[in-house]
Amino acid sequence: GGAVLLVTVGVLEFLQGISAIAKDQVIIAGIEYTYQFDVTAWGWIHLVLGVIVAGIGAALFTGAGWARVGAMTICAVSIFANFLWLPYYPWWSITIIALNAVVIWAVATWNPEAF
Repeated sequence: GGAVLLVTVGVLEFLQGISAIAKDQVIIAGIEYTYQFDVTAWGWIHLVLGVIVAGIGAALFTGAGWARVGAMTICAVSIFANFLWLPYYPWWSITIIALNAVVIWAVATWNPEAF
């Protein structure tokens, strides 16, 4: 279950990046913000992060030990990036943060011997 969700998070992150790079009208650059980057820079961050997240999600299907550690690490990075992205698109960020938290829980509690 965690692998499917991780690939989904990666695709959503990738689409978020494309939306920001294309300067979609949905994304609002509002008040001055401490961690403010150009929306295009954020777009590239999310695009690259989405590809990495989806790639690790695909590797997680193999059950590799490194993929479990990688999944938890990249989800933590994604949570951090989406926390900084909150002022631009709060509901999307909160959704991605929640999905990443579920993936971390699923990967951390997965017991391959149970199957």
